[in-house]
Amino acid sequence: MPTVGVIKPSTRPGKAEELVAMLPKEIELVHSGINIERGTLQELVRGLYEYEVRVAEMAEQGVDLIHPAGVPPLLLGYEGERALVDRWEKQHKRPVFTNGMSQVNALRAFKARRIVAAGYFPGDINKTFGQYLTEAGFEVLEMVGMEVDFRVVPRVSAAAIYHFIQALFFRHHAVDAIYLLGPAWRATLDMIEQLESDFGVPVIHHVPAQSWEIQRRFGLRQPVQGYGRLMREMP
Repeated sequence: MPTVGVIKPSTRPGKAEELVAMLPKEIELVHSGINIERGTLQELVRGLYEYEVRVAEMAEQGVDLIHPAGVPPLLLGYEGERALVDRWEKQHKRPVFTNGMSQVNALRAFKARRIVAAGYFPGDINKTFGQYLTEAGFEVLEMVGMEVDFRVVPRVSAAAIYHFIQALFFRHHAVDAIYLLGPAWRATLDMIEQLESDFGVPVIHHVPAQSWEIQRRFGLRQPVQGYGRLMREMP
């Protein structure tokens, strides 16, 4: 049975169950985590060091694939993150992927070039996330974060999130895809299909991209309905 060591960035509930629901039954998940609570830049930087310990622990447990989830690796930039992952793979003799890698791969699978991106981290840190995507080869028309306290993000209403994304999309033209950063917006998973129907472009979301990438790495292809084109079409 293939095993994936998932290192969660926070202790919030829900994400593990959502990923399990999208994966083939033969894939087993082993969980660990770091404790990002406030979403500050200082916490995210500290998380990079905490990942070092957790990645080593996962390798010691003998998992087949290691997935340090969350946004801290994006702070290193596209090439910096790639260098970190290469070092981990050489050091621990295990394949490793981040959320940034899975989402970039998903965007490329849809041949997206011009994208808009939305998240829930306020302020200038969004410039760093946008630069990561630019370095990955995309034309980032806008990367914007909702101005909301990190601790209440899971409670933001579906209507508020929809209107936030709608406004972002309508500020631009000829958009190839919508990129949603992070899984803490609990309502976004259930609105992927509506967003894709209303705006006519694929929506790349944290959790479906995880499942798609894991399946791809194990040579599996099990489509799942209800979570957008990525999981339905498995490109």
